[in-house]
Amino acid sequence: MSLTNIIRPIFTPRLRKLDLYQIEAEALQRGVLKRLLGKAAQTEWGRAYGYDKCLNYEDFAIQTPLNTYEELKGYIDRMRHGEKDVLWPGKVKWYAKSSGTTNDKSKFIPVSKDGLHDTHYAGGTDAVVWYLRNNPKSRIFDGKALILGGSHAPNYNLPGSLVGDLSAILIENINPLVNLVRVPKKATALLSDFEVKRDRIAREAMKQNVTNLSGVPSWMLSVLNRIIELSGKPLGDVWPNLEVFFHGGVAFTPYRGQYERLITLPRMHYMETYNASEGFFGLQDDPSDTAMSLMIDYGVFYEFIPMDEFDKEQPTVVPLWGVETGKNYAMVISTSSGLWRYIIGDMIRFTSRNPYKFVITGRTKSFINAFGEELIVDNAEKGLAEACRQTGAEVLEYTAAPVFMDADGKCRHQWIVEFSKEPSDIEAFASILDKSLQQINSDYEAKRYKDITLQRLELIKARPDVFNDWLKQKGKLGGQHKVPRLCNNRDIIEQVLALNIDK
Repeated sequence: MSLTNIIRPIFTPRLRKLDLYQIEAEALQRGVLKRLLGKAAQTEWGRAYGYDKCLNYEDFAIQTPLNTYEELKGYIDRMRHGEKDVLWPGKVKWYAKSSGTTNDKSKFIPVSKDGLHDTHYAGGTDAVVWYLRNNPKSRIFDGKALILGGSHAPNYNLPGSLVGDLSAILIENINPLVNLVRVPKKATALLSDFEVKRDRIAREAMKQNVTNLSGVPSWMLSVLNRIIELSGKPLGDVWPNLEVFFHGGVAFTPYRGQYERLITLPRMHYMETYNASEGFFGLQDDPSDTAMSLMIDYGVFYEFIPMDEFDKEQPTVVPLWGVETGKNYAMVISTSSGLWRYIIGDMIRFTSRNPYKFVITGRTKSFINAFGEELIVDNAEKGLAEACRQTGAEVLEYTAAPVFMDADGKCRHQWIVEFSKEPSDIEAFASILDKSLQQINSDYEAKRYKDITLQRLELIKARPDVFNDWLKQKGKLGGQHKVPRLCNNRDIIEQVLALNIDK
């Protein structure tokens, strides 16, 4: 008897609620906001902005300002010192440490008990719900889950609070029963030294019947390669019952070819999740559609700023039911962890309104617009995918930045790319990438016209592990940390280039 068949009915009732996403989205979101406002009405923040008198979204939008981390930092610092009822009722013990993608400054994102259960764990549950619906023959619970996590530590100057990677916080607070069906053991999962942890994870996991993986593609790939090294076997022989990878954190496109080469099992599936420090926002519910469904009945209320107004002092802000398909938006969230009208820094584009489905197109600070080209991460990923398709190459990591003017007075974009499978001709790869970007992005195409403003991009081949060395240098190796893809200045690329010497 398959354990999965016994457990499956537990998840079935949730499908009926998920079906309401198509017909009651506005009502669901208004209900979320009402619950958030009611619960926070007697906090310091709630009293200051009159949440006891907020009758609807329109009142909330008028009474509450938009916020970045800097605007909320003072409140969060007080919460970390143990003050209660500040942004959210009671004391918040856990804080997800994040440095963002463009600077080294740490952010401490509050993760309340409510946020853990009505958002993060709800997302993990729904990932299983949708996966089981799409795969009626699944035996996912007949084996174990390999779940990668970061680490956490006491906040020594602030007794009573703990900081760490979101993944570590989730592992620390998870239902103990889940630990019976996951690897590695908790002590290993929470190690801070990623290189030591990778080896221990590999040694523990290779002895288990692993049926599913969860984690960031780049770090999971590192663990899988270590398992192959240690076992001397193809991954399909180590885990013949492996069937799904729940992935998130970075775009999967550059890694898909590598995973398909390592995992040749015919029933292998991939499911994207959008779980950030601030909340769990999206799930890929349809394997044939790369867009994710926005999770609209969790402890998150959504608003959106059109990107063409993002830099305005008073931008237009619309609720979920006011968005249009095909437009890039900066996402704004209010959550059950006390983030209010918080500009998260992610940029998305809706592909559908019934249900609301979207793709992540980049970060609001991760782009290149040095010459009016408005190149975003979504463009970069698609361009690289096409260059890989035409050349048979596989990209592991990359970053790009503008060259404002070289010794010859030329301007261009400079890319440094680490390949897991190199193209036979690097210059041909660069030319295909450049042409693809012109086809994808009309602004880039206009600036490339006759090489008047921009010359063809320059591509530098990275030595193996240069990006891991950069992350290690920054104290960010492992966990949920990732390489910034596009930067409007040269700070990061210069640091990587300085490390790009043969060892």
